[in-house]
Amino acid sequence: MENDFSKTHLPLYSLNHGKGEEVTPDLYLWTDQIVNLCLFGLQGTKDWVLIDAGMPHSMENIMKAAEERFGHKEKPQAILLTHAHFDHVGSLQSLLTEWDVPVFAHTLELPYLTGEKDYPKADPTVHGGLVTSLSPLFPNHGITIDNVLPLPEDGSVPYMKGWSWIHTPGHTPGHVSFFREADRTLIAGDAFVTVHQESLFNVISQKKAISGPPKYFTMNWDNARESVEGLRLLHPRKAATGHGEYLEGAELEESLDYLVAHFDEIARP
Repeated sequence: MENDFSKTHLPLYSLNHGKGEEVTPDLYLWTDQIVNLCLFGLQGTKDWVLIDAGMPHSMENIMKAAEERFGHKEKPQAILLTHAHFDHVGSLQSLLTEWDVPVFAHTLELPYLTGEKDYPKADPTVHGGLVTSLSPLFPNHGITIDNVLPLPEDGSVPYMKGWSWIHTPGHTPGHVSFFREADRTLIAGDAFVTVHQESLFNVISQKKAISGPPKYFTMNWDNARESVEGLRLLHPRKAATGHGEYLEGAELEESLDYLVAHFDEIARP
């Protein structure tokens, strides 16, 4: 079993690569090649959290984005993971050589972070898009890190006061989303995304469109549908997703309603 991404080089880039946008004053969505990660904390603060860890070989870019956002090179208080697919933990091991910080994930995701399990290989038959055709090239193996901890059982989120984590399985067994009730802000991970991730044109252009989790890596579609239905019931006002631009307001509400109503048509292969 491989346990890192040192040999993984995927030259896929969206037009948003290296760009960031404030979802809320303390939540910054930043794009690394074709995936988003979040920097949580007010601009200039010393107390911040990284949510997901981007693509392989992106350590320096992630650290630079954090320095530009917060004005210093100090490490985060923790790294939180929505799940452990390669594009969400690609630079995790490298970052941990620079930052001695705890990593938190759902207990069902831990085996993919402790070298015990690999994900199923990508399925290139689920959609006709070019990214799907290329997906067998994407690594599916787990990684091995030492300082990973389960998210608290009470649903609280370490170092993110006022937030709760929500188990949103389907894409992976231990996929989670993060939600703040006070302003109904959602970090959805890949529970749903706002770009058709299977299409290379859409990935590059970031053409906005509500979609279910990326098809080629999703493990359980019944669970995926239930997770989207549960997130819709939260009535989020803003949603940052793992792929695509963030949605808010009426556009978000209408898009989630449409996704739930047409899930089997537009999301399930």
